[in-house]
Amino acid sequence: MITLTREHLEQTIERVIQRIRDMSGSIAETAPIGIISMENWEWPQGVGLFALHGYYRETGDRRLLDFLTDWFDARIAEGLPDKNVNTMCPMLTLTYLAEETGRPDYLDLCREWLDYVLNEMPRTEEGGLQHEVTGSANEGQLWDDTLYMTVLFVARMGVLLRDEICIQESVRQFLVHLKYLTDPSTGLFFHGWTFHEGGHHFAKALWARGNCWYTAGLVDYLDMIKLPEGVRGFLLSSLRRQANKLLELQSAEGAWHTLLNEPESYLETSATAAFAYGLLKGYRRGYLNESDRDAALRALDYVLTQIDGDGVVHGVSYGTGMGRTLREYRDIPICPMPYGQSMTLLLLVEALKNGIGAGEPNSGFASGQGEGADRHG
Repeated sequence: MITLTREHLEQTIERVIQRIRDMSGSIAETAPIGIISMENWEWPQGVGLFALHGYYRETGDRRLLDFLTDWFDARIAEGLPDKNVNTMCPMLTLTYLAEETGRPDYLDLCREWLDYVLNEMPRTEEGGLQHEVTGSANEGQLWDDTLYMTVLFVARMGVLLRDEICIQESVRQFLVHLKYLTDPSTGLFFHGWTFHEGGHHFAKALWARGNCWYTAGLVDYLDMIKLPEGVRGFLLSSLRRQANKLLELQSAEGAWHTLLNEPESYLETSATAAFAYGLLKGYRRGYLNESDRDAALRALDYVLTQIDGDGVVHGVSYGTGMGRTLREYRDIPICPMPYGQSMTLLLLVEALKNGIGAGEPNSGFASGQGEGADRHG
């Protein structure tokens, strides 16, 4: 186990944040909209913005608030891209800025994009949000990414507007996606499902980052809204079953492979950080066990080894479309990405909240009971 101090964690956080802010392309992009540079408006930038705002909420550092408002003002002035599942992701952070700044233009934009989700975004059978993205309609397809990229925004708008329709829509999307994407034999999630071609899970990929959107997203979703106990219990049971399998599949290094059940596929840092974040926060909230916390701390050790002296997080896979073969997932290139930085940031901040950094090995920390009342045996 790595011995950490709070000072070391805070210094690492500052370096990671700086790299989010100035992230730029390092490979030839294949996505229709650039997904590396922070000057673009897409889902990787949205994930980065959410992590930055979370750290701002913790620290009150006005420099971060200024960066966020400057970022949105610049993108809005440039003109926003077409609305779809992935371009919706930055709107989650804008809901918080609209509330904090009181700016009516921010709130109006949030309302406009919410209206698109509720009334215009393409749907699959059973009312699921079709994973339409820039350059591809993905007709009839459900992807696990959608919950993080769009559904969290819908839930947050429900809270902001006190609109029960939004809350219930977010619940429906979680339930529909879990119905079609859960692998009943493992409790993990397939990357996608199509209602076409007789219905199937494409390559049946148990893709790490797709899975981590649930692990990291659910713990934040439950912070946003109060759910009926039956729904809340169902979502948490899915988290617990997923966590049990994750512990079984964690590598000796403390990380997870990009195809979770294929040890020959490479270890992937963004998913590892997001899994560790969800497990560690889940423990603190009382949803998970000490074994889950211990796995998260092993993952934290691994993630720290992937951060270089400049704060760049390595071992992160590029954006990953729906694969028809497992080989397509194994061959995704690796390069620094905004979501690698941001998932690492979320993990490091959560580590501080768990009391890690008092100068002892990680395994000696956070051994007390979590905040919630959901600790299970």
